[in-house]
Amino acid sequence: MKKLIYLFIIFGIFASCEDVVDIELNDSNPRLVIEANLDLLENGDPITEVRLTLSAPFYDNDIPIVSNASVIIKESGNIHILEYAEDGIYIGDFPLDYNIDYTLEVNYNNELYTATQQLIPVTSIDYIEQTNDGGFNGDEIELKIFFTDPPGEENFYFFEAYSEKGGVEDSFSDVFFDGNQIFALYSVDDLEAGDNVQIRLYGVDEQFSDFMILLFQQNESGGPFETQPTTVRGNIVNIDNPDNFPFGYFRVSNVYRESYTIE
Repeated sequence: MKKLIYLFIIFGIFASCEDVVDIELNDSNPRLVIEANLDLLENGDPITEVRLTLSAPFYDNDIPIVSNASVIIKESGNIHILEYAEDGIYIGDFPLDYNIDYTLEVNYNNELYTATQQLIPVTSIDYIEQTNDGGFNGDEIELKIFFTDPPGEENFYFFEAYSEKGGVEDSFSDVFFDGNQIFALYSVDDLEAGDNVQIRLYGVDEQFSDFMILLFQQNESGGPFETQPTTVRGNIVNIDNPDNFPFGYFRVSNVYRESYTIE
């Protein structure tokens, strides 16, 4: 009986010492976040999409969207006005081709943000191989997405694959496999027969590849109390106020898509 009483007393002491601690984080002024993608699909169709949001404090669940900006794409003397659709997304419809300068211009709060890119080609996906003995314990489903790198060229790739079970993103160059066949890996927990996986392979430039690698590294560096080594800046500049630079990137890519259903 005495032991039981002692246990209740100890539990009461620890329970009474439990307090809720509110931690105040420093908030900076919101910056414009620009996710600008011009994609030429493998069937020749273009997709033009620019999403504008504002940066928000770490603990905010809602991302502020920007619906009152002017967004245009200039190329070869033509001006394409992108129309606002929803959720901060502006869309356009015009053809994409190689060796043409595409200039993004976003006018927001009387400040002009701009970047210029050319269309980057990409090789096709050769085939997809499913294995059922992957993972640490040798019992997980994995997909290997094979493609052949063109020889004698410096190429950079962005790969993404996703299903309801999760997504995988990677960015890399052909420095170690120039002219050879290589595979990208899709491996997430709990994949099972019937799951559908959407796969995308993009041609990108070196700056975008480096940009994504830095983002991956910082996302893996820890929680909100980790010190970030540096601000990851993309290729978009603020002409009117350079110190108020945006987050994000303007990318123009050839993309090869595949859809795969787990067997």
